[in-house]
Amino acid sequence: MPKITFIKTDGTRLEVDAPVGLSVLEIAHRNNLDLEGACEGSLACSTCHVIVDPEWYDVLQAATEDEEDMLDLAFGLTKTPRLGCQIRITEELDGLTVQLPSATRNMMLE
Repeated sequence: MPKITFIKTDGTRLEVDAPVGLSVLEIAHRNNLDLEGACEGSLACSTCHVIVDPEWYDVLQAATEDEEDMLDLAFGLTKTPRLGCQIRITEELDGLTVQLPSATRNMMLE
């Protein structure tokens, strides 16, 4: 089974099983990681924003225009942002590393 490594906000690394077909957001929730996902993966917020390790960024399928629009609303963007709900695990993503951002912006609460 593929693995994914989450880097928590305190810098600790957690490697977990990443079942094929699940999103990074779903895997985070299964492992009790603090990745909000306020819209439950419907591409209507940016609270599941993650920072993809630069080594993996170009391996991912390109973000859609809708995802790019939501990322524009994310807090503290870096050069390799993605929405966790939009990254679906495949065998090719075995070893993917993503960092949880230090904060999120939930526009639904503002």
